[in-house]
Amino acid sequence: MRLVSHLIAVNREIRLRRQLADIERVVLALPVRAHADLQQLVRREMEQAAACDFPHLYGTPPEERYSTYGHGPDIGLGKARSENPLIATRGVALWIASVYHETLDARRPNMEDLHRQILRLMRQIKELSAPGRAGDASDRWMEPHAVA
Repeated sequence: MRLVSHLIAVNREIRLRRQLADIERVVLALPVRAHADLQQLVRREMEQAAACDFPHLYGTPPEERYSTYGHGPDIGLGKARSENPLIATRGVALWIASVYHETLDARRPNMEDLHRQILRLMRQIKELSAPGRAGDASDRWMEPHAVA
């Protein structure tokens, strides 16, 4: 039984790592203006997940709350792949919140590493949404130093 549990855990680690690569690509492909919205959505999803009885199962349908792993990452990834930026940002936020809580107190080294990568992605989103970040010319035309 220990071998089966180990194989299931390794499979989950591999799956989440592949999904993380997809999520990172989606975040970088989002329009510049969507990054601030994404940061707010991630914060809101994290708070909602933390308020749940089982945060690691956030996004999982109630009838499947006794499963080993939640369906939040799969649902979030499906939405993140949408062509609609609003749906994509909601999917990314759901994925980040559910995987963050799933890996939060992980005892497996690969899951701890995945958790650190999630934290890095959250920091990257914060940096991308920073107001001082250089935008295109249409964003800069109202800045005081742009007037000559």
